[in-house]
Amino acid sequence: MEKLLQREGKTAIKLDDLAAQLGFNTADDLFEVVGKDEFSLRAIETVLRPPELPPDEYLLLKKSRTPQHASKGGVLVVGVDSLMTQLAKCCRPAPPDAICGFVTRGKGVSVHRADCSNLGNMARRSGDRVIEVQWGGASAVAGSVYPVDVAVEGVDRPGMLRDILEVFAKEKSMCWRCRRRRLRGRASMTFTVEVSDSGRLHKVMAQVGELGGVRSARRR
Repeated sequence: MEKLLQREGKTAIKLDDLAAQLGFNTADDLFEVVGKDEFSLRAIETVLRPPELPPDEYLLLKKSRTPQHASKGGVLVVGVDSLMTQLAKCCRPAPPDAICGFVTRGKGVSVHRADCSNLGNMARRSGDRVIEVQWGGASAVAGSVYPVDVAVEGVDRPGMLRDILEVFAKEKSMCWRCRRRRLRGRASMTFTVEVSDSGRLHKVMAQVGELGGVRSARRR
């Protein structure tokens, strides 16, 4: 714990406050499970680090007729020679989601999930600005990670946040942000986590859904 706090530049943090954020009553309770190797330090790193998302991923797209020639960013815009794009934050697409592009004003193409409600609204107003896009081949996206939002609803209880973060850590899904609301004994949380593909996310959500007190875990 001391080495972790030094590495993160958080030696001045109040340990009881840190323990409370992780769902423990006291710092000693936190030390006990860490000492027994029953709690991952990675979950603690998630709380210590500022809740900032990585910069928007801009992908340079090039015209191609076969997946072998897909751009390094892993997305292919059909029929366009060269175009700057970004992954939409409203729906956060990740392979192998069905995706669609929308030509914005001055910011290139915004790539959305095909079932995104925002995309549907924009398409009804400006259907001529919707273009076809697709993910590149497996070699194009190897090693890439994508931020996705997971909404968790349940009965508020001590340690719930800790248990959820532990699932993310075990499945090697880095959590960048957590927004939490409590109301009349119920807890509503939204996590932004990094995944290599949306298929893997289903496994993570299934494990979260099995935790005590959790009523639903779904992708936003």
